[in-house]
Amino acid sequence: MSNFQTQLKASFLAGVKKGGGSFVWMCKIIIPVSLLTTLFQWTGWLNQLDFFLSPLTSLINLPPEAALPIITGMLINIYAVIAIITVLPFTIEQMTLIAVFNLIAHSLIMEGIIQHKSGLNAIKATLIRITAAILAVLIVSQFLGDTSQSVTAPAALMVRPPFLEVLKVWTVDIIVLLLKILGIIMLVMIMLESLKSLGWIESSLKFFRHLMRILGLSDRIAMMLVTAIIFGLLYGGAVIVEEAKKGALTKEELERLHISIGINHDMVEDPALFAVLGLNAFWLWVPRFIMAIIAVLTYRAIKHLKSILPHH
Repeated sequence: MSNFQTQLKASFLAGVKKGGGSFVWMCKIIIPVSLLTTLFQWTGWLNQLDFFLSPLTSLINLPPEAALPIITGMLINIYAVIAIITVLPFTIEQMTLIAVFNLIAHSLIMEGIIQHKSGLNAIKATLIRITAAILAVLIVSQFLGDTSQSVTAPAALMVRPPFLEVLKVWTVDIIVLLLKILGIIMLVMIMLESLKSLGWIESSLKFFRHLMRILGLSDRIAMMLVTAIIFGLLYGGAVIVEEAKKGALTKEELERLHISIGINHDMVEDPALFAVLGLNAFWLWVPRFIMAIIAVLTYRAIKHLKSILPHH
């Protein structure tokens, strides 16, 4: 066996080992959080939280009915948002604002835990994402006319399905999700280990250096950024945590990364799901990319001010 084949075999085994370990801890986060959220939704308690968000929906030029998809997305995921907005008779403009909000602020519990484990406090990460979502929707709403008109929810949406049916659907969904995550984790971990052993990582990341400068990020976190942009925080989280564990990055580099990818991740699948509904692709991709840049620059400006102001 040649040296090249030996390297690839060793890289494959190392990737499988790391991928397996990462997948196990991802399961420990995803399964309980997902089940609890599903139960929360089934009991109807999720609907009772609408009144908390009524002031927010009014602020961001949306009707009170938009609270349901927004809070569902914040706690569950993008798929749940799409399931709701395709049933409620929202206008295209209203759906656009809901999409902009939830593309930035979704799956906040699960993704917050992943960010917490790899460099940014979960509460801070969540507050930054919600703030960015509000600002993005406020700005986008100025271009879409009147989006505050009320809608009527169909009676079928209020019917609670049998618990066993809900459990059955959740079981199938979670198995499909975990298999997808396992496949992506294994693929990325094996690819990373192979690139490292062959010494190709450095040359492959040169392409992204200009993008890193635009985003106000360090060159050293290019791989983590690319993973999050392509696969998202949930699917790419294991890779991000694995890289963060190595300790080669500073706290500030990791915080900047997480501020950016918290707002702007999974740039392929999530926007595409909304685009299928007929929403303008510009609003699905551009606002959160710009918000990610603004958030990182704001963070850097605050850090700089703190460093030059006298300490008491």
